[in-house]
Amino acid sequence: MDYTTLISCAEASKHLKNKGWRFIDCRFDLMNPDAGCELYQTDHIAGAVYAHLDEDLSSDIGPHTGRHPLPNVAVLVEQLCKWGIGNQTQVVVYDNNIGMFASRLWWLLRWLGHDKVAVLDGGYMEWKDKGYPLSSEIPEVTPATFTPDVQEGWIVSAEQIPDEQQHGKMLLDARAAERYRGDVEPIDTIAGHIPGALNYPLIENINEEGLFKERTCLREQINAVIGEHGGPQVIHYCGSGVSACHNILAMEVAGLHGSRLYPGSWSEWIRDSNRGVAVGDDK
Repeated sequence: MDYTTLISCAEASKHLKNKGWRFIDCRFDLMNPDAGCELYQTDHIAGAVYAHLDEDLSSDIGPHTGRHPLPNVAVLVEQLCKWGIGNQTQVVVYDNNIGMFASRLWWLLRWLGHDKVAVLDGGYMEWKDKGYPLSSEIPEVTPATFTPDVQEGWIVSAEQIPDEQQHGKMLLDARAAERYRGDVEPIDTIAGHIPGALNYPLIENINEEGLFKERTCLREQINAVIGEHGGPQVIHYCGSGVSACHNILAMEVAGLHGSRLYPGSWSEWIRDSNRGVAVGDDK
């Protein structure tokens, strides 16, 4: 069986010694970029390798980019090979932040044409709480061969946004409501949101136990926001194109397929003073 959205800790634990599976630790802290790697070195899911958001899952910041530009495809593919990921490898990605960072690698792999990737539901904390194996040993990995098949049309640029909106496409902002409204902005230089965007905070995807909500619940919640807009009519963004992937994952779990990503997101949008900014609940 292939896992393409979520996988439980109980199911994933059965495959720790399966040579056709790879576990990737994506723990990260936006305010302390070294923290995730330090946590990994202390302990991690046995056999997992570490993926750094800034160094592995993003490219260098440029004068007109957001905070986490998409990685160069060739560079990312080289890294995937070093992690032992081939085209038939089942990949399990996890973090300790409700899947917010893991969903970035989940989306990147799918963008490269690799569907056999799943986010560990509940992540590191659920795994640890359930008593599944942890290790401080850095695994020796046999490199694999990965041939990408980049999915055309999955990405929307800042320049395309106005035209997409004029043709009825919906922008969905994954940030917390207070950041969407512009009440606070702890990271970027300007507060607010892209005019016309609606807000669906990614935390709404998670239940009180720190797990993803059931498919039916997610579908009802998301449909309450997007209305008659189907998956292909929705474009996701956030602060830097990372947490928006969490909402794409939630829509896939809910059976609302085909939504797209604006990778540059808010931190790129505000680089150009000619682009509009909305605050409050104004759309």
